Amino acid sequence: MEFNEDTLEKLMQADINMREKIAELEKQVKDVEAQRAKVQDALHEACKQLKVSSLKTKVGTLSRTVRTTYATTDWPSLYKFIFEHNVPEFLHKRLSSNNIKEFLEQHPELHPPGLNTMNEYTISIRKSKDKEQE
Repeated sequence: MEFNEDTLEKLMQADINMREKIAELEKQVKDVEAQRAKVQDALHEACKQLKVSSLKTKVGTLSRTVRTTYATTDWPSLYKFIFEHNVPEFLHKRLSSNNIKEFLEQHPELHPPGLNTMNEYTISIRKSKDKEQE
């Protein structure tokens, strides 16, 4: 493929069109998710009123389960607890890219063992003001 101005403009316009289509579809998905949440709220209420955790109809079988999540309002105390009781499994095995980048910039002579760095190029296109008014 030859990359002349016409080709580049067509590729950029295609990217902008697809980005806008994705935004439109994401809005539609959010609308459907909001409607679904209302339906699920009604199903939760039905289970509470009927005092059941599952029910079967011609459409399918509904199961109502409890999912528990945990959070903290006191990270320093929780870290202390984790170290005192040797329960590192309380935490996810995930690195904070922003914090590591900042650390490495401040300490270029240090390199944490086992740390892998992956770089990825991204493309972003800002729509020209002429195109916005069409």
